[in-house]
Amino acid sequence: MRGQNFVETLTFSGDFYKMKTRIAALAIAGFLASSGTTFADEWSANFGASNNYIWRGLTQSINEGAISGGIDYASDSGFYLGTWASNVSYDADDAYSYEHDMYFGFSGEASGFSYDIGYLYYNYDENAGYDFGEIYGSIAVGNLSLGLSLLTNAEPDEGPGEDFGFAKASYTSLDYVIPLASGAEIGLHAGFHEGDFMYSFNGATDDYWDFNVSIAKDGFSAMITTTTLGDDDNGDGVEDYASMPARDNDEMKFVVGYSMDFEL
Repeated sequence: MRGQNFVETLTFSGDFYKMKTRIAALAIAGFLASSGTTFADEWSANFGASNNYIWRGLTQSINEGAISGGIDYASDSGFYLGTWASNVSYDADDAYSYEHDMYFGFSGEASGFSYDIGYLYYNYDENAGYDFGEIYGSIAVGNLSLGLSLLTNAEPDEGPGEDFGFAKASYTSLDYVIPLASGAEIGLHAGFHEGDFMYSFNGATDDYWDFNVSIAKDGFSAMITTTTLGDDDNGDGVEDYASMPARDNDEMKFVVGYSMDFEL
């Protein structure tokens, strides 16, 4: 569930966002905002499929299909933990083939708002050498939620002038959900990503915003997403890796998917 990214619960993650059932930006590739937290002492599983895996506005599957699934435990105390996995690819011949996330946290309600805090570890192929971890938190009032993720640890070595230290990369998100009489939900999302590790991992050469509008019902989801990335954000005359043809992260994308959850 990298996610906070298939809907971080609507799950398509993300945070297309990554379908991580408990993280605020759960599911369909960064898709809808967090759904309400439920407290039940139980194990559950989830499965999702989409035509693209989007995380924080960027494709994680070179604009091809993704299959994901995970297992979660939720205690009636508000504590939860889980694991989630999806296929990934950033180039036709790169070292990446899967993403396996592990996370735990605590969520609850107080004085008219809900909250969620936790830790998420992103694990990739051994040869990729790019595992990293984040702490995250979100607060929600009604259908509006605000989230923040901060880098805590990173496997790769820092390059010249880079800083992969604690909180030196961050992602801030704002989500709003509009329930419809039909039972469907419309999701509005804006997020801002910055920091040296973000540049190194995603290949972007500048901070950027991502935006999406989504609709979901009965496990089916559709999303339009875009970013503020350009072909040459740093002005060096070279096309940014994040925006090269296989990824096209400077272009608007349309994502559709289906997800399901079931108790174990």
